[in-house]
Amino acid sequence: MSINMNEVVGSHDIVMITLDTLRYDAAVLEEANCPNLCGTGSWEKRHTPGSFTYAAHHAFFGGFLPTPANTDKSSHVRLFHGKHSGLRTHPHTWLFDAPDIVTGLAQEGYRTICIGGVIFFTKKNKLSRVLPGYFQQSYWRMNFGVTNPNSTANQVNHALRLLDEIEEQERLFLFMNVSAIHGPNHYFIPGNHRDSVDSQRAALRYVDGELGRLFEALRQRERPVFCLVFSDHGTAYGEDGYEGHRLAHEVVWNVPYREFFL
Repeated sequence: MSINMNEVVGSHDIVMITLDTLRYDAAVLEEANCPNLCGTGSWEKRHTPGSFTYAAHHAFFGGFLPTPANTDKSSHVRLFHGKHSGLRTHPHTWLFDAPDIVTGLAQEGYRTICIGGVIFFTKKNKLSRVLPGYFQQSYWRMNFGVTNPNSTANQVNHALRLLDEIEEQERLFLFMNVSAIHGPNHYFIPGNHRDSVDSQRAALRYVDGELGRLFEALRQRERPVFCLVFSDHGTAYGEDGYEGHRLAHEVVWNVPYREFFL
């Protein structure tokens, strides 16, 4: 049963969180220890449209979220789709008349906010201004980045301050790119010096704990909240000789995906 986004857009706040570089297998192994992300259901296995952050997020903001990892095309119902594409769309798909969903939601009266994490959101050069440039408000601090063991806490703290400034009646589209799971993540296991599935799992446990504070604050808002949480891509830790991402391997293309109401 697909969510009818035509009933969500306009009536709900919308939150999109990308857990940068989280592998599907790591997410599934850690489900029982993630009450905030998985308390109401399990991760769904999906295929990402991009093998690294920049490519994947370009697709996401264009409405191309990760695709269900099955051959039943009838189950591949898009939540968002651009108007005038010439393609047939599902009645539950919300159609936006803009180059991207961020602009489309702004046209519907949403305040659009980006809290960046990895380098493509830093705004330190022209390329890293592209993705945050979609938003009315965008933020990045050094302590939101991959080298800070408290990055998610810092991102959530910033989001909580912003929520205090936003009127309850105002529609909100909040996007957060969580950097903690992206390498280096070895420091989430004390004494460890190499990134691995285990250190990703430890990072995910940390992230889940911090997101609980954000979810609780969002629940206090007047408008109900629809959440999308997923990875942009996975990464290889030596499988078949591969290391990292921006390459074609199943550990990169398979990502965890969840959608739920708070």
